[in-house]
Amino acid sequence: MTDEPKSVAEAAALLRAGQLCAFPTETVYGLGADATDADAVLSIYETKGRPRFNPLIIHCADLAMAETLAEFSPLARRVASLWPGSLTLVLPARPGNGLADVATAGLDSVAIRIPDHPLALQLIAAVGRPLAAPSANPSGRLSPTTAEQVRRGFAGRVPVLDGGPCQAGVESTIIRVEGERLVQLRAGAVAREEIERRLGVAVALAEKHVAVTAPGMLVSHYAPNALLRLNAEPRPGEAYLAFGNAAAFAGPMRNLSPAGDLHEAARNLFSMLHELDAAGASMIAVAPIPDERLGEAINDRLQRAAAPRG
Repeated sequence: MTDEPKSVAEAAALLRAGQLCAFPTETVYGLGADATDADAVLSIYETKGRPRFNPLIIHCADLAMAETLAEFSPLARRVASLWPGSLTLVLPARPGNGLADVATAGLDSVAIRIPDHPLALQLIAAVGRPLAAPSANPSGRLSPTTAEQVRRGFAGRVPVLDGGPCQAGVESTIIRVEGERLVQLRAGAVAREEIERRLGVAVALAEKHVAVTAPGMLVSHYAPNALLRLNAEPRPGEAYLAFGNAAAFAGPMRNLSPAGDLHEAARNLFSMLHELDAAGASMIAVAPIPDERLGEAINDRLQRAAAPRG
C-alpha cells in the first residue's frame, strides 16, 4: 500500500517531485500530475491504461493561471465567469504555455477548468503549476467519488489525498468555444440549460461520431465489470439500478433517488454502480432516467457504460 499524504503540503510535495497523487474535486476524484512534466503526465496514461490520443483536463487554481495556458476570447471570458465550477472549457492553446504535449494529446487546443473544491484549489496553488487530472480510475471503468474507490481501483498503488465524498458525482460539462458559438462536447454536472440561462447564450450539441477533441468522448467509457441493460425492468439473477418510485426487488438493488431528484441521482450514480458491481451480478438493469437537465449527463454516462467494449 502506498503511503497516503496526510495534508495538502504532503500531496503537493509528491506532485512537485513528478509523482502521481489522486485528489478530490466537487465532481469526481482526479488522478493528478504536474501538467508541465511530460514524464509525470505519461505516468497518468500508463497507470490508467488510457489511450494516448485521449487528452486530459488541466486543472487551474485561478483565472490568471488559466490565461497562461489558453487564448480567451470575449465569449470564453463570459463562460469563465461561471468558474470555479464543474465546467471545462476547450480553447485554443496559448503558444509556449509550458504544458507537456502529451497532456493535450498533441492538439492545438486545451481543456481547462477551475474546480470548486477547497482542497483541490489549495493543492494546485501549493504545487504552483497546473495539474493534469483525469478521473482516478482505470481507463474505461467507473469514476471514483470516494478515496476508498480510488484505492480499490488501483489496488493501493496510487496515493490519495482524502477529501471525503464528492458532491456532484459526475464529471464536468465540457464546452468548446467556436468563434461566437458554444458547443457542448460532453454533458456533465452543470446542465446545458443552466449554462444557457446564466449566460443568455445558446449551447449547441456536438455532432455524433466527431473526432476525440476532449476528455470523455470515447464511445465506451465509465463502465463497471457487469454489463448494463438500459431503460429496463430487472430479471432474475440481475442487479437493479432504480430511479424514483420503484417496486421491491429480490436481487441486489440501489435507487439513485427514490424522490426522483436528478441532482441526488447524479451524486449517487458512480457510487451505486460500484456497489452493485461489487455484489457480483453479471448484468445490471437500469431504470429509465428523464433525459432533461442533469438527466442528460446521467444518460450520457450510462450509454457509454453500456456501449460494446472493444
